[in-house]
Amino acid sequence: MKKDVHPNNYRPVLFVDTSNGSQFLISSTVETKEVGVYEKDGKEYPVCKIEISSATHPFYTGQDVVLDTAGRVDKFKKRQEATKAKKSK
Repeated sequence: MKKDVHPNNYRPVLFVDTSNGSQFLISSTVETKEVGVYEKDGKEYPVCKIEISSATHPFYTGQDVVLDTAGRVDKFKKRQEATKAKKSK
């Protein structure tokens, strides 16, 4: 391996999902000033707070938000009919 290629501050960092409190211990170089206790081993680690993670993201949880597609389709059809009516005049 080449010398002086890898960062010096590569260490375990505790990532905390602020939406549900999930914790992930991952090696990282992220700069942080907070310290927190990891619930699984009781040790202190630097903490990085994140808004969304695999524990809360709809793609990973399978809880996709269903949009009102029927309302959108109806609006689209009404616009199409209005456009056809204008062209026929």
